[in-house]
Amino acid sequence: MSTKISVDPLDLNTSDTNQMCDVFVYQRAALITFPIFYSLVFLISLCGNSLVLYVTCQKKQKFNSTSLYLVNLAVSDALFTLALPGRVIYYIRQFDWPFGDLLCRLATMLFFSNTYSGIAFMTCISLDRYLAMVHPHRLQYLRSVKVVRGVCCLVWLLVSLETAPLLFRTMLHDHRGRRTCMEYFTFEGTHSTPYLLLLACTVSFCFPLLVIIVCYTRINLKLSRTDRQNPLTGRSGRSRRANSIILPILLTFVLCFSPYHLNIMQFMLRKMLGQPKCDEMQAFKASLQVTVSMMNLNCCLDPQRVMSLFKGYFLPLPLSPKPPQTTICIFLSLQTSVNKA
Repeated sequence: MSTKISVDPLDLNTSDTNQMCDVFVYQRAALITFPIFYSLVFLISLCGNSLVLYVTCQKKQKFNSTSLYLVNLAVSDALFTLALPGRVIYYIRQFDWPFGDLLCRLATMLFFSNTYSGIAFMTCISLDRYLAMVHPHRLQYLRSVKVVRGVCCLVWLLVSLETAPLLFRTMLHDHRGRRTCMEYFTFEGTHSTPYLLLLACTVSFCFPLLVIIVCYTRINLKLSRTDRQNPLTGRSGRSRRANSIILPILLTFVLCFSPYHLNIMQFMLRKMLGQPKCDEMQAFKASLQVTVSMMNLNCCLDPQRVMSLFKGYFLPLPLSPKPPQTTICIFLSLQTSVNKA
């Protein structure tokens, strides 16, 4: 369901000129920007995901398929949040990791596990909403709690198998008197690396993005058609509740995950055409740091999706005062059907 992608510019060069190229050209800006940024991400993610998990434990209602996927998403974000303080200290020390090789490996594993488990669960949520809204009477066994738990376990298993090899290779490298962490990945020595990374981006990013876009397009077309046929459905807030889950996931996927993967894909395409020069390596390294930061924002945005789920599914909708008696039964019937979905 996901493919691990890890890349660093220093390991993509093979010429002596590029090997002497110092890609850490924005250390002074990184010293100020990244510690502040990751500190804010840590605080927001810690509070948000802790609140989500607390509310989850306190809820007595039976969870549906979508809520199970979103709770697993919150667990993934909470685990990744534990690695952020080390990242803050790493940037304060100007790309110098003081915690040893083992913790560096664990931080790297948590980073990629969070990234691709997040993509997998967002894809699952999209398919789940598609089945609920577009085909409410077909393949509903795929939305049963038993099946969804099995899918969640499968996602965790696949992500663990793909990221576990990171625990068995050193993530620390000496660079001009400092020990960098999660900056170097040895891909030199093979001409197939750009092709493999492009394939990995296609499987782990492009395909899930296509699935999400198709699902949400079909969902909105179905809701629009239903609203035109039955205006009462539109007034009941069904479309708003569906979009409270649809739009945040799509926007998070595009804003957080797209820049990182598109950045890698364009660099691999350029590498196929020739060996990157030093200034190109430096530009790619700087853009990689920014796009990785944008991707880490997803652990702050995920709690908003989960809380929107609780608001949309667990809180009753207020009825308008003294609605016409002829529409009460229809309204309650629609509300019940939406909650079941």
